[in-house]
Amino acid sequence: MRKTLKDFYSGSIRPCEQQMAASSDLRRAAEKLSRYEQQLIDRLGEADQALLAELVSIQHNVDSITAQENFILGFRLGVRMMIECMDEDDGDIQNMEDSES
Repeated sequence: MRKTLKDFYSGSIRPCEQQMAASSDLRRAAEKLSRYEQQLIDRLGEADQALLAELVSIQHNVDSITAQENFILGFRLGVRMMIECMDEDDGDIQNMEDSES
């Protein structure tokens, strides 16, 4: 556990810097998206290419913000689950050790 905390402190843990597996559905979808984007760029005039580039840039920004928010929400849920796991006095059945004290 201490190694993870050190890595987190030093910035060695970067959840957003992951690579797609070569044969994954995500990789295939990203490659298909890239091909279609290039086909569209090839068909557009210069002004429309600039408009498409701006649209793609804004979509990347939205995706990045969404990923960050989902990471935070997932992390918070995990912490809440861990806190709940630590509460041993919340059910109808108690450990035998607890009732003997």
